[in-house]
Amino acid sequence: MSMKMLVINPGSTSTKIAVYEDEKAIVLETLRHTAEEIGRYASIFEQFDFRKDVILKVLKDKKFDINELDAVVGRGGLLKPIEGGTYDVNEAMLEDLKVGVLGQHASNLGGIIANEIAKGLNIPSYIVDPVVVDEMDEVARVSGMPEIERMSIFHALNQKAVAKRYAKENDKKYSDVNVIVAHLGGGISVGAHRDGRVIDVNNALDGEGPFSPERSGGLPIGSLVKMCYSGKYTIQEIKKKITGKGGIVAYLGSNDTREVGKMADAGDEKAKLIQDAMAYQVAKEIGQCAAVLSGKVDAIILTGGIAYSKYITEYISERVEFIAPVVIYPGEDEMLALAQGALSVLNGEEEAKEYK
Repeated sequence: MSMKMLVINPGSTSTKIAVYEDEKAIVLETLRHTAEEIGRYASIFEQFDFRKDVILKVLKDKKFDINELDAVVGRGGLLKPIEGGTYDVNEAMLEDLKVGVLGQHASNLGGIIANEIAKGLNIPSYIVDPVVVDEMDEVARVSGMPEIERMSIFHALNQKAVAKRYAKENDKKYSDVNVIVAHLGGGISVGAHRDGRVIDVNNALDGEGPFSPERSGGLPIGSLVKMCYSGKYTIQEIKKKITGKGGIVAYLGSNDTREVGKMADAGDEKAKLIQDAMAYQVAKEIGQCAAVLSGKVDAIILTGGIAYSKYITEYISERVEFIAPVVIYPGEDEMLALAQGALSVLNGEEEAKEYK
């Protein structure tokens, strides 16, 4: 018996929605929101009714009867750290999403909207592998400064989805493989996956690890401290330099790696250097993950939007393929990954977890 699921993935200026029948998308839409529409609301949570109503209107316009749904699944937001998996949306989760227990982000609305629509239909609502998935070994949390603990905030949904895809394509279970996954996008995260858990990963939200199109990456700490206390910058300006205006965009004025690639191909030596440096840092981070896994690596997976770049994937591959075969899954199919997470519960392949 097939299952139908509504998938909701809110972003800063858009809401992606899909209806899946098992793993086949029968509705797939990206709903764009203007700055004026979003600007009417003082907080993320205040956008709830607006976004929910837009979703229901589009489904009605598509002549899809929501009473056919078996479940609604939303993108997980900035919750408390949890292990990976599919979670029932419960009251504790809703409260933490509303107040933004780890911060305000549009993805916080995913579980809230999913719950509201599902409640009216008397069907379950879920979230799957939010960015706060934390399965790090205790030794990986130690930073070197007692006041600061390393945190796990990364592209958990896509990283786990491609790791499971690799395992399935090789007739194995995710829990039986050791892989290193590098998600290459506006932010870059590189995770060491061992036996179905991401035991170490850089905090991609705060700019740790390799620099990316919009994040500074790990910086020379002494120089950063001097900059912070120079009196030239506010804390907000420093934060923006680390996340949002750091990395490639700071050097070249563009956060589009396709444009940067064209600049490099046209002979722009600075563009080529910065492009190479980003790929170089990704390769270094993969090497660190190989050490975390004691060199026992089944595959290195390159994914995310930048993985469409043959030049960048080849640059990285040349430096890391001595560790393990390199597999490239370009792009990110977060909507399918959300549907698959819900489907695994609906089909009885795994049990939904409880958020506490």
